[in-house]
Amino acid sequence: MSRPVTGDDLLVLHTLRCIGFAGPCRIAAATGMTESEVESELIDLGVAGLVTHLPGEFGGWGLTDAGRAADADRITGELDSAGARTALTAAFEGFLVLNPELLDLCTAWQLRSVEGLMTANDHTDPSYDGRVLDRFAEFHRRAAVVCAELAAAQPRFGRYETRLTEALQRAAAGALEYVADDVASYHAVWAELHEDLLATLGIPR
Repeated sequence: MSRPVTGDDLLVLHTLRCIGFAGPCRIAAATGMTESEVESELIDLGVAGLVTHLPGEFGGWGLTDAGRAADADRITGELDSAGARTALTAAFEGFLVLNPELLDLCTAWQLRSVEGLMTANDHTDPSYDGRVLDRFAEFHRRAAVVCAELAAAQPRFGRYETRLTEALQRAAAGALEYVADDVASYHAVWAELHEDLLATLGIPR
């Protein structure tokens, strides 16, 4: 009989549920665990038939059907045993208020008006990029409040605020891919948070 999925097992399993196929390095960055800890959990989850590994450049670890079902069951149990559903639902409503604004900011980052026509932002105008980054910084102050509410309801959500802050700091320091183009970008982490909330609350897309 396989052991129940709890603790770090569940954290790794649920992270894969939210980000899709990934390697230990990306999972470690998302969870705050070390790569060796992640690899150990992946091996155990693989033996239990809950995750599988695909080789190749675009491969990685991902959930099996059994893993997806186990995650849904355990993550719901975790939420309800903590009595956190009401608080998490209320915090999710705050997230939904911010979500369209974040999408608009990402559009402003990727596209800009040149002589009245929308064109791809080639990031050769630091003044324009600076104005958009300032808007991201203002947005993040409000997003951090929502993240704190989520973490108060379920502590594992606290990692998202840390990752969003790191992405914005890297972008402000000149690594512009951390706005919307890297797997650890602000946009990517926000999308992962959205997926996590939907999965945790059992809300279909």
